[in-house]
Amino acid sequence: MNIFRRIFRHFRKEYEYPEQFDVWEEVVYNRNDIDLRDPEQLSDYVTNCLEQIKEASGEIDSLSSEYNIVTSQLKDMEEIEALPADDRRALCEAATRLTNINTARKGFEKKVIPMNEADFNKIDALYDQIEEGVRKLKEAEIYKTKIKQDMKHLSGEKEAYVFRKYDLQHFIEDLRSMIVICLTAAFLCVAILLILQFGFGMNTQIGYLLAAGATAVAMTFVYLKHTNALHELKRVEKSINKIILLHNSVKIRYINNTNLLEYLHIKYNVKNAAELEKKFLQYLAEKKRREEFKQMEKDLDAAERDLLRILRSIKLTDPHVWLHQPAAILDKKEMVEVRHNLIIRRQTLRKRMDYNKEVVAKKAQDEIKDLVDQYPDFSAKIMGMIDKYEEKYS
Repeated sequence: MNIFRRIFRHFRKEYEYPEQFDVWEEVVYNRNDIDLRDPEQLSDYVTNCLEQIKEASGEIDSLSSEYNIVTSQLKDMEEIEALPADDRRALCEAATRLTNINTARKGFEKKVIPMNEADFNKIDALYDQIEEGVRKLKEAEIYKTKIKQDMKHLSGEKEAYVFRKYDLQHFIEDLRSMIVICLTAAFLCVAILLILQFGFGMNTQIGYLLAAGATAVAMTFVYLKHTNALHELKRVEKSINKIILLHNSVKIRYINNTNLLEYLHIKYNVKNAAELEKKFLQYLAEKKRREEFKQMEKDLDAAERDLLRILRSIKLTDPHVWLHQPAAILDKKEMVEVRHNLIIRRQTLRKRMDYNKEVVAKKAQDEIKDLVDQYPDFSAKIMGMIDKYEEKYS
């Protein structure tokens, strides 16, 4: 076959190999290789779009609660900064007392404390969420590895199909070239036989039979190969299309998972689940040790109650947060740092919400609308699929 390819190279059409999968943030819809008259392919394509809308909607719902908490904390900061002078003075006095007690307590515990105060306060502020945070981080880290393996497998599988597709296209072009060559050779043989028969008076009957037989065998062989190649090409194109649909779904999961990890790293100020788990264990040990010095903590508890009473009188959404960061009440730089961290968290949440709304859900919705607009013959069927899908998950 390599010999044939060299002989018929000038008959081939040149094809450009497509680029590899797009970057993670992009969601690609490509209907070039989809036969919309095939009910199975149409159903798979529309269902894939609906699954993406459903997944994006679920992700947005899960982010809204955390987003509202962060927003409430930012509003609490505005309430504190807008306090009248007398209320501000009372709040600063309570915060100063709490800060001074904390300072004395640090001096007592400095030699034996198993973790720094910043980490302790961070874990203490998020105590009710640590175990869930460790679980989420572990699951997200494991899931990220699995997704990357799936993407690597899909990329390799698609690349193999793409190369096979273009090999088949070249092979089909070669077969078409062979038809031209065979027909040309047949005409030449007939012409030579005619010259030998009528010009030289030779008996060329056997020659006609051999030429006809050879031509029939060659054309039959080429026809069978051509038909098989076309069937295989259609199968390969269908497989490529299914891989692209799977790739889009996996890509969206990868983006959401990566954003979740990024947010959890910012929220808990750790690099991975192991670090958070270690800090949590250190926190538990330190908390147990501090409970042994309950007498020393009485003054601290009194100061906290005083500060909490003032904070509650301001009617903050979550006054307990400020018990762990009284320095932010006294120091504008500390307040700016706390606000900056909250803004980063909220921006991260908004980024994830906007991605799912504007990129995932909107593109999927636009794709379905475009299908209905461009193929009105299938609009009723598509709308029926949407109704069934909504009934199923309503």
